[in-house]
Amino acid sequence: MSGILTLVSTFIVGTLIPTIVRIVIAVLLYLIGSKLIQLVVNLTKKGLEKAKAEASVETFLLSAVRIVLYVLLGFVIVGYLGFATSSIVALVGSIGVTIGLALQGSLANLAGGVLILILKPFKVGDYIVAAGIEGTVTEIEIFYTSLCTPDNKKIVVPNGALSNTNITNVSHEPFRRVDFNLPVAYQSDLKQVKDVLAKLAQNNEMVEQDRDVNIFVNDFADSAIQIGFRVWTKSENYWALKWQMAEDVKAAFDENHIEIPFNQLDVNVKGTK
Repeated sequence: MSGILTLVSTFIVGTLIPTIVRIVIAVLLYLIGSKLIQLVVNLTKKGLEKAKAEASVETFLLSAVRIVLYVLLGFVIVGYLGFATSSIVALVGSIGVTIGLALQGSLANLAGGVLILILKPFKVGDYIVAAGIEGTVTEIEIFYTSLCTPDNKKIVVPNGALSNTNITNVSHEPFRRVDFNLPVAYQSDLKQVKDVLAKLAQNNEMVEQDRDVNIFVNDFADSAIQIGFRVWTKSENYWALKWQMAEDVKAAFDENHIEIPFNQLDVNVKGTK
């Protein structure tokens, strides 16, 4: 009987009590570590707010910081409890490699989303041309970016593709230049042509009058002189000005008897006897 009591007391003193103490300390480590992690996250959030980071960037980075710190805290607690952290690291590493190989496309999209959110080649509301498609950006998410085409179709583009291609941000600048290449007949009075175009630019409210209006001979084509006509407008007025000016040019040329040549084909029909 005394032997059993001795074994029980030895177990309690040598094993149970130290284990309970370790568990209690591990719980305290977790509580203290959680408070420290929250402190770091709050400081990171304040830093991002001062840097005026976008909400999507802030959310992603804060989540990443929180996850990394909790993983580190987990390794500290596991190590303190006496488990072999090297074996756990190896297991986690092998699982990570397997998951990475299976989801390498998604990871590429994730990395692309991070680059887009940080570098900001475009933002919601911009009209972009990239990866063979174009449209207005409606959403920027971690894995995908959504565009709305001019004919109101939704296109979802993987961020990995966007981050590895040339991107033309059409609406990034507040002003755009509208270019016209206008053919006129060789017998046309070039001074008259220039005066007519200059008057059209001067009288159009959408043309920015404080920016240069360029009117010049661009090329001598086979059947016409190509007149270059360039004006500036606000980005939101680009298409409206382009369409209106095309009509105004045709009406003004007709009014001033300026010929717009076009290809003609003469067909001779030979009769048979």
